[in-house]
Amino acid sequence: MPLSPLDIHNKEFSRAFRGYDEDEVDDFLERVIQDYEALIRQNKELEERIAQLEEKLRHFTNIEESLSKSIIVAQETAEEVKANARKEAQLILKEAEKNADRIISEALNKSRKIAQEVEEVQRHAAVFRARFRSLIQAQLEMLDSGDWERFEQEVGRDVVISDMVRAEG
Repeated sequence: MPLSPLDIHNKEFSRAFRGYDEDEVDDFLERVIQDYEALIRQNKELEERIAQLEEKLRHFTNIEESLSKSIIVAQETAEEVKANARKEAQLILKEAEKNADRIISEALNKSRKIAQEVEEVQRHAAVFRARFRSLIQAQLEMLDSGDWERFEQEVGRDVVISDMVRAEG
């Protein structure tokens, strides 16, 4: 057990013949007591300071652990967000590709249908043109043939007969 300043103060030495000067020893012991008390106070202050620093160290260690955990959680969350964003982007891309394929398919079907309708209209126009040409050629042939003159004569005769029938009536 360490000595206390009181132990030093109360220490009495046995007297011997031709011993040390008592006042000198007492003065020296007094200085030792003061220095020893100062060291004890300083030691106590240092122990308190160490306790405070250890408490701060524990606090900062806790903060560091919390920050490390937070950083890890944030990194994991960021990775999850990135992964989810990639998945969502892939889904959007697939959906867009499906829509593009559908739109292209619909456009191709419409263009085929329009092409068929155009072909149909062209066929009808060709048939109409051929029929119209035939009609015109038939009319031209009739005009060029002698049948027209005979028709005029028959029409003329029919007109005369009809005038007569009216006149009689």
